[in-house]
Amino acid sequence: MVGKAASGKDHLRKRFQDRHFNYAVTYTTRPPRENEVEGIDYHFISEETANFYISKNLFYEWVEFNGWIYGTTIEQFNTKDLFIMTPKGISKIKPEDRESTFIIYLDIPEDVRRKRLLERIMPGDSLERRIIVDEEDFSNFFDYDLRITNADF
Repeated sequence: MVGKAASGKDHLRKRFQDRHFNYAVTYTTRPPRENEVEGIDYHFISEETANFYISKNLFYEWVEFNGWIYGTTIEQFNTKDLFIMTPKGISKIKPEDRESTFIIYLDIPEDVRRKRLLERIMPGDSLERRIIVDEEDFSNFFDYDLRITNADF
C-alpha cells in the first residue's frame, strides 16, 4: 500500500490483518506518534542503527522521507505479504518481484487528509510540511495496480 499522509494506510492495513495478511512492521528513525506501539506500528530505531542496516545491506529497500529513514529488511520482504511503502520505496522493487506485487494507492482528497492531520499529534512535524512533501513525492507516481479515491473505503 502507498498513500499520502492521513490517506488511511493504517486503517486499510488493519483490515487486511483482520483477514490474516502478514504485515511487515518496518523500521524508521521517525519518533513515535501518540498511540503508536513499538513492534506493532514500526520498529523505532536510531539513525545509527539505520545506517548500520544500510551499510550491511540488510534492507531490501530504504528511503529517506521527511528527514527520517524508513526501511524494509530483505527478510521481511521475503516472508511478509503486506507492506506500507513510499513511492521511492516502490521504485526500488526489483522487476522480477514487481511481477508478483499488487500495489494499492490510497489517493484521498487533500481536504479530507488535512482534517485528519489536524487531529494528529506529529512530533517534529507540521501539517503544511507534510502536504508539500507528499505533493512532491507523489508528483510522478504511476506504479500502482489499484487507485482508491473514496475516503470512506
